[in-house]
Amino acid sequence: MSTDVATAAPQMLRINDTAPDFTAETTQGKINFHEWIGDGWAVLFSHPKDFTPVCTTELGYMAGLQPDFAKRNCKIIGLSVDPVTSHGKWSADIEETQGHKVNYPMIGDPELKIAKLYGMLPAASGSTAEGRTANDNATVRTVFMVGPDKKIKLMLIYPMAVGRNFDEILRALDALQLTAKHTVATPVNWKPGNDVIIPTSVSNEDAQKKYPGGFKTLKPYLRVVAQPK
Repeated sequence: MSTDVATAAPQMLRINDTAPDFTAETTQGKINFHEWIGDGWAVLFSHPKDFTPVCTTELGYMAGLQPDFAKRNCKIIGLSVDPVTSHGKWSADIEETQGHKVNYPMIGDPELKIAKLYGMLPAASGSTAEGRTANDNATVRTVFMVGPDKKIKLMLIYPMAVGRNFDEILRALDALQLTAKHTVATPVNWKPGNDVIIPTSVSNEDAQKKYPGGFKTLKPYLRVVAQPK
């Protein structure tokens, strides 16, 4: 079945752009992307073709992490340019080799509409995945983190030969949810429970009111404080 999208023209997506909406067939039935997200968070991660080795390990690892994402009110959805019927067969291989059953939906994009809608393939790519190799679709290797407001909060693009680090995606989700709730920023390699940064948009006076327990000023523009509860 064809995928319904508002436009097939590729676009350059940026942080805080609204994630393009679409209706598509998945391994769990037809979905409307924005409706499927609901009032939570979502991770959409794409793949250049079914039965590819690196992607097999990625989909399996994400299946193992699904409960951790669910605890954070975040859904997972995969996308490959092959049809849903192929995804079902691939899922069996993923479970057999990776030890985790894929319980999240996998989008079929055999007409390349979503890949082009999200700017992962150029318009000249044609309108069918049939006959295309993984190398032809090498740029369909992006992770999109989408917030409850349906805006893109994070994008990561990987080459085919480099497996994605989904522990980092989970860490980034923790940081995104923390900074969405509190006026703070996270430093390099931050993990939950570590100190955070007070943004320069917050004056010292306001920071003193907000953090009566005190904070540390390393430089006028670099102030750190314990992570808000």
